[in-house]
Amino acid sequence: MEGPQGIEKIKTSLNVTSKAMMPQIKILKKQGLVLHKDDTYILSDIGKLIIGNMLPLLSTLEVIEENKGYWASRETGVIPSELFMRLGELRECRVIEPDLNHLFDLPREFTENLIRSKCIMSSISYYHPFYSSLYSKLAKSEVEMEIVFTKEVFERLKDDCRDDLNILLNSEKTIVKIFDESLQLPTIAVTEKFMYLCLFDKQEKYDHRVVMSFDLSAIRWGRELFMYYKKLSREKTKI
Repeated sequence: MEGPQGIEKIKTSLNVTSKAMMPQIKILKKQGLVLHKDDTYILSDIGKLIIGNMLPLLSTLEVIEENKGYWASRETGVIPSELFMRLGELRECRVIEPDLNHLFDLPREFTENLIRSKCIMSSISYYHPFYSSLYSKLAKSEVEMEIVFTKEVFERLKDDCRDDLNILLNSEKTIVKIFDESLQLPTIAVTEKFMYLCLFDKQEKYDHRVVMSFDLSAIRWGRELFMYYKKLSREKTKI
């Protein structure tokens, strides 16, 4: 898929000898998937077609296999079907599980990378005491933010964190929106640096496990998920 390759480059990439590789090349040529031209090997049109359709499957299998227990236990119905079918785009994502001494803290990997980000999109559907202070601090530093709260979370912030909420609403670089319906997607946060996703388990309970990825394709995927819920929300400019 990267273009024509010579024998030496293929051997180096696969870390194999010519003796081990050539029988496989011969099979690919016989099947019409690879062509030999000017001392290089290239994909045929059929080869490009097959590989183009194979890569999404391999990516999906890689994402699932890396954290099979996590994905099997998640409530994934909150992810639009079109995006769920593209789960392989998360690529090298990892599940973060807090230890017992930090069970109720926000993951350090999340907070440290969030405060270094310049553009933040975040959807929050459960109240966490650290969210309001964290995001209001970012608003003060004039980070560009779009935040979607559920109606219930907004009301809780209004009662318990009114000053922080006012900072968000009064910030020129922060857009606050409200999702009026029940949203069973605990958190999605996307910046130019990373994608952070929190899903309930099958019993719709929060077990403090989250997924995080720094892969560009995962960031694009996360933005699409955020935009899906953003379009269903209404803007809020004051308490």
